[in-house]
Amino acid sequence: MDMSHAMNSINWLAVIVAALSSFLLGGLWYSKILFGNAWMKACGFSEEELQDANMGKIFGTAFVLTLFAAFNLAMFIGPKADTAFGATAGFFAGIGWVATMIGVHYLFERKTLAHFLINAGYSTIALTVMGAILGAW
Repeated sequence: MDMSHAMNSINWLAVIVAALSSFLLGGLWYSKILFGNAWMKACGFSEEELQDANMGKIFGTAFVLTLFAAFNLAMFIGPKADTAFGATAGFFAGIGWVATMIGVHYLFERKTLAHFLINAGYSTIALTVMGAILGAW
């Protein structure tokens, strides 16, 4: 498949919905209901520090990056993927590429196992959900 054909086969609505799903999952994943307190502790953040951050810039940039990740995953799985293939490809992209590379960084940065598991787990599940959405569409 040539690049122009691949670009024309992208379902942009599915890409946007997949990116938004990552935000919904992240909101839950990093909330106090699940791993928010453990993540803040692993990062050394206080609630006050997080409130003082420029959250509009952080969320806006994060959405652009997530949108690119969803687009990249859509290009990777192709237009003929189904839900199962999309989810499987997303899972293996998350655990096989993202989590392993985060792990390398965290080893040299001497971050905790808990920090790794929280962030790598989120990335793996987010990409699995994105892949399922892209494949279903």
